[in-house]
Amino acid sequence: MRVGWDAGVSTDSTDTVTNAFEEHRPVLLGVAYRMLGRVADAEDVVQETWLRWAGGDRSEVREPRAYLVRVATRLALDRLRQIKARGETYVGPWLPEPYVTDFGDTAPDTAEQAVLADSVSLAVLVVLESLSPLERAVFVLREAFGHPYSDIAALLDRGEPAVRQLAARARRHVEERRPRHDVDPVRRRDLTERFLAAAAGGDLEGLMKLLAPDVRLVGDSGGKSRAPLRVLESADKVGRFLVGVTRKGFFDPSVRLLEINGGPAALVLTGDRPGPVFQLDIAEGRVRTVYIIRNPDKLRSLAAAE
Repeated sequence: MRVGWDAGVSTDSTDTVTNAFEEHRPVLLGVAYRMLGRVADAEDVVQETWLRWAGGDRSEVREPRAYLVRVATRLALDRLRQIKARGETYVGPWLPEPYVTDFGDTAPDTAEQAVLADSVSLAVLVVLESLSPLERAVFVLREAFGHPYSDIAALLDRGEPAVRQLAARARRHVEERRPRHDVDPVRRRDLTERFLAAAAGGDLEGLMKLLAPDVRLVGDSGGKSRAPLRVLESADKVGRFLVGVTRKGFFDPSVRLLEINGGPAALVLTGDRPGPVFQLDIAEGRVRTVYIIRNPDKLRSLAAAE
């Protein structure tokens, strides 16, 4: 695939080089984060992409976005393969590092809106973690960013038929395991607020009215803080667990609502540090999954959200 800089544009201009990269940074971060599920790793990939862009030969570059996405995807793919090859054992359930998608008064542009689409949700990223690195790359590029199969094939140095097979297999895997949830932001936020009020008040009866009978609670601590090391299932177990941790001051001193991974979430503030993050999957007006992220390594990126 030939990618290149538009004719007539001076590649020696520092401002031009920087501006071209910054224009596409949100897309690059979106690709890398979906590939890796880790904010710090995604930012490292974007930084390495910048170094290659700024220090490389851009004389043949006609399409900066295509070139940059190619570099970022390959870097993320290499990093993902390294992670898989290490075969690291994670203590307890694994959840992606939360990614703040609430920009307050700063409205995202069109490219950034694409980055913050539904495929960045915790539920989808958990499913993507079970794909092979190539399947994940193809799924992200095709489903999240709409790249043609021919471009993906050239980007990954694979034949188009093979890429189509990878895409079909990844799509089928994701659809079979992706939880269905209510995407209405107003309804999700309303139920999230009611859930938090019931949990913070130790109101077991109120919680039971909000929880689906087969609700699941997934807690990610990485073995570095207190959280269930297995998924809790059933409204009774989840409700009693939440009431129990409330009595231990789990929700003190304050809770802040914010948007992470495209949906409402609750950030528990402990002193001057971000504490646990709660997010809910909601379907048909009931809570189907409660996600709790307590691994301190995954909460560092939320410091700026305070």
